[in-house]
Amino acid sequence: MRPPSMDFRPGISFVARRSRLILFWPILSLCIAVLGWVSILDTLERERRAREDDALRDAAAIARGYAGHLGRTFHMIDQILQHVRFEWALSEQRLRLEGPSAPGLFPSTPIFNVGIVGTDGKLITNTLPVRSEDVSDRMYFRVHDDRLHKTQVADTLYVGAAAIGRSTGRSVVHFSRRLTGNDGSFAGVVRAAVAPAYLMASYDRVALGGNGLLSILGTDGAIRASRVGESVYKSTTSPFAATALAASALRGEPMARPGGSMLVDGAAWFLDRRNRYLGWQKVPGYPVIAIAGVDQQEAFAAFEKVRATTLARTTISTVVLALFTVVAMALSLRLGWRKYQMELTREAYRLATEEGSEGFYICRVIRDRNTAIVDFEVIDCNRTGAELYGRPREAMIGARLSHLHEADRSDWRARLLQRFIVAVERGVFEDDIEVPFKNGREKWYRVKMAHSKGLLSVTACDITESRQHMFELERRGNEDGLTGLPNRHWMTAYLPAALQRATARRGMVALLFIDLDGFKNVNDTAGHHSGDALLRNVAKRLKLAVRPADHVVRVGGDEFIVIIEQVHDRAAVAHIAERVLQAFQERFHVAEGSYPVGASIGISLFPEDGTEMQELLTHADAAMYAVKTSGKMNYRFFDREYYETIRAKIDRNAELRHALDTDQLIMYYQPRIDVLTGETCSLEALVRWAHPTRGLLEPIDFIPLAEETGLIVELGEVVIDKVCAQMAHWSRQGRHVVPVSINVSPRQFNESDVTEVLRKALTRHGIAPELVEIELTESSMTADNVHVSESLEDMQQLGIALAVDDFGTGYSSLSQLQRLDFDVLKVDKAFTAELEKTKEGSVFFTAIITMAHALGMRVVAEGVETAGQARQLKQLDCDELQGYFISMPLPATETQPILARCVL
Repeated sequence: MRPPSMDFRPGISFVARRSRLILFWPILSLCIAVLGWVSILDTLERERRAREDDALRDAAAIARGYAGHLGRTFHMIDQILQHVRFEWALSEQRLRLEGPSAPGLFPSTPIFNVGIVGTDGKLITNTLPVRSEDVSDRMYFRVHDDRLHKTQVADTLYVGAAAIGRSTGRSVVHFSRRLTGNDGSFAGVVRAAVAPAYLMASYDRVALGGNGLLSILGTDGAIRASRVGESVYKSTTSPFAATALAASALRGEPMARPGGSMLVDGAAWFLDRRNRYLGWQKVPGYPVIAIAGVDQQEAFAAFEKVRATTLARTTISTVVLALFTVVAMALSLRLGWRKYQMELTREAYRLATEEGSEGFYICRVIRDRNTAIVDFEVIDCNRTGAELYGRPREAMIGARLSHLHEADRSDWRARLLQRFIVAVERGVFEDDIEVPFKNGREKWYRVKMAHSKGLLSVTACDITESRQHMFELERRGNEDGLTGLPNRHWMTAYLPAALQRATARRGMVALLFIDLDGFKNVNDTAGHHSGDALLRNVAKRLKLAVRPADHVVRVGGDEFIVIIEQVHDRAAVAHIAERVLQAFQERFHVAEGSYPVGASIGISLFPEDGTEMQELLTHADAAMYAVKTSGKMNYRFFDREYYETIRAKIDRNAELRHALDTDQLIMYYQPRIDVLTGETCSLEALVRWAHPTRGLLEPIDFIPLAEETGLIVELGEVVIDKVCAQMAHWSRQGRHVVPVSINVSPRQFNESDVTEVLRKALTRHGIAPELVEIELTESSMTADNVHVSESLEDMQQLGIALAVDDFGTGYSSLSQLQRLDFDVLKVDKAFTAELEKTKEGSVFFTAIITMAHALGMRVVAEGVETAGQARQLKQLDCDELQGYFISMPLPATETQPILARCVL
């Protein structure tokens, strides 16, 4: 008879029945590995192609934006040259650009200067004090000299190649126009010398990186200006390997098109041999092409890092999967063998308790010599109770509680033993117990115990699912649904406890208040779906940027809080803030495109900046506001002195708001007189603040604050209503009334419908539109704002006259005056003050009056303070005068403040 130990039939039977189990894990692991690698490689390839497409689009978009910028810059330069040419002719060639009034109209800096060259090629006058030079050999002079050409030279703007300025010795690009004598003959040129850095100033480091390229290429193949990163190339150098190569490429395909982008070989194109995505765009109306280059290595830096990390992790995952397969096969066989053995013994197991869903145990109390309880021994249990320990029933009988939990933590074993002892002492005990398992999982059981005659009956019911449901509800209440980060509710519960712990150990806690820069633009342009995706990416980057023990909280919208504990000094906090800022250097990629989003970070420290949670949050918010107002994309610690300044500013804003609510604003009116008749022809409405404690405040004391805070919109509406109400009162007196002009802020145009406000006020008070005149500054017209143009046209259709206030303080109003039909031009008081000081003052005033009359506008001289100024303005055919010589601003009276006829 074969010994039992030599009977292999059970093992052979087990292997035959479990062959599928043995092969299952290798086949499953192989499929997972293959699918994982294919998916990873495909994802990386698609990401690479998407990043390349993004780089091409970025390069083309930057080139288009740069082309538009160059077009506006060239147009501005041409306007200045034409204006100088006009002044030159008007002054009968006696104009001197070195005069004190010239800087008010023309920029005169080492990077931009304007000069006039005579027919002999000698420099006559220049906005910079330089010695006279012979420039007759310069192309910008020769191209306009029809004495060198057989045909008449066209009157166009010439954009020269890069050169070294003889007057300054610096790299410049020359722009010039032809001067013509009375008989149409060549009379010299007016030229502007512009530094390449001026043309390259729009370089955006966020968009182009540290090795990006901006370049201006003429259609003749000559480079006008170039910049790579922070380096602006001089006129004799270029970043291109060969200028002829770039020129020939521009005449061929694909760059023959007006605009586009492509990847170019750095070894063939550039001296630094770096590959770039090159975008180009023809500048409309000018013989130049704007070129922008995005460095390929910088564009793909983040992708290459992610790719290397992904491949390394995938390789490690494959190895781990192989090890897991081996372990899983061994465990499966072992568990299968134990299950097979249990199936053989389970047939004889027939206890009533086997049908129950609760684990049941009978335990005997074990005491030491001093009768103290030291352990418990299982003398019986049901099948469910044995399965809770992962053992057969036979293995449970006789086992002690300490041995069953030998692998668990000692502190947990001690607490479990204490519960058993309490049950013996009380007779009954009931509690929920969390039980750890070797696989890392934890389960919850509802345990009931009853003691009788040295025996303890124990029932254990699995309540893990219900507890998890409760935990899930609690987690959702403390978790932000969009990003998965802790929310404000969690923070309000956690932070006070963290401050108490820091107080006990005399430590520090730092709060980083983070507000995103540019997030609203993503929401407005790409939609809220893209905004949500971007916020999820922000959450991931923040968690990677901070330390593992730090907490990132989303408190709402685009605001986040980082709670930093276990930190000892400000330098460590600053280092974490710098890492957070670094996380925002790379653009954020969502389905609709990539977007640059920055972060403004305010920092408050416990206990230095406060001891209460709300105080620390308020101070961190104040520090973040300081970053917002000083340039964004930075961090700043809370500064109590700065905070008090901000609070004072907020208080002043509240005072102004209260002034608007309680009608503390009053109107004054300054007369304007007609030069020819000496009669009052108009009044300018000027607002004053009757402050209850500071007295009567001038506009300079509160208008800038209103502009900054946005109250200027409401203040402007109040002024319009008060003026119209006053005009209605004067009209009811039965006397002749003159029009009143009202100043309108540029922000009113941008943020409200000024035309509709005027229409309602005129209708409400029954005022004729001809009695109202609107004054706006040149800053309202510095851009091609369609909304402003449409508003001005609507006002004119109502019959409201339009006036340009403070004329001469900007650079871009000449072209706007040609396009917009204004009625009155008010010359800034700075030009009036120059009348009795310099001859040029009279020359400029003559030019302005001539130009305004040619455009059908009346001219008002502001700031007239002397009789001499008044007489000189009358001789120059100025239409109206306004200033302290005529009258100071007057308060409103029963009748309109019409002055007696003034004889000049």
